[in-house]
Amino acid sequence: MTTETKSAIRRVSPVCFAAAPGESEDRDGWQVVTRYENEGEEGPWLVDLSHRPRWDVQDGHVDALRPGGVSVPQEAGQCRLQDGLLINRMNRTQAAVWHLAGATDGMPAEAAYTDVGEATLMLALFGPQTLRICEKLSALDLAGLQRRPPFLVQGPLAHVPCQIVVAQRNSGDFGGGILWTCSRGYGRSMVHAVLDAGREFGLRPAGEQRFTDWLPSLSSD
Repeated sequence: MTTETKSAIRRVSPVCFAAAPGESEDRDGWQVVTRYENEGEEGPWLVDLSHRPRWDVQDGHVDALRPGGVSVPQEAGQCRLQDGLLINRMNRTQAAVWHLAGATDGMPAEAAYTDVGEATLMLALFGPQTLRICEKLSALDLAGLQRRPPFLVQGPLAHVPCQIVVAQRNSGDFGGGILWTCSRGYGRSMVHAVLDAGREFGLRPAGEQRFTDWLPSLSSD
């Protein structure tokens, strides 16, 4: 495939917000909204990150792999965040790699890696009252689990099977932040359910820049 052909490919996010974009840009075939009008300054916010690269890694020796130069966590449920690269250990032979900072030199050539960016969506929910909103969306006790963020929970959110990473937990205002992925076919219903659950707390869509500003505050391994 030539460079000219690649530039002509248009990628469409499965997530659509009923909000007016304030600023946007074309990036690798994606139309990325960096800021929405009327985002507010207090949060909580919901951000579409479906354009960020995501890989599934499956190998009998997954522990020995180093995606992006970062080692895979040893136990299921553990996560490692380094330089904007998040690696989530799912089970004995599988891990997920999320490029939260967006940058990547391309997927490794090994057969263990599969690009799942086109098959899934990714959302971030963060700010005040985040975990209260999660209580309305899932029976998973994301606030009560005695584990240090970031950590992975696999289970339902809005009745949809998801990979959920509790990225930050602030007990004072019951805020914090989560990131999650699921099949892209749930995009419309997922956004509707989350925004509806967060309406009483002032939840609103936000652009990528809001997430970029929040990312440095997350704990790193």
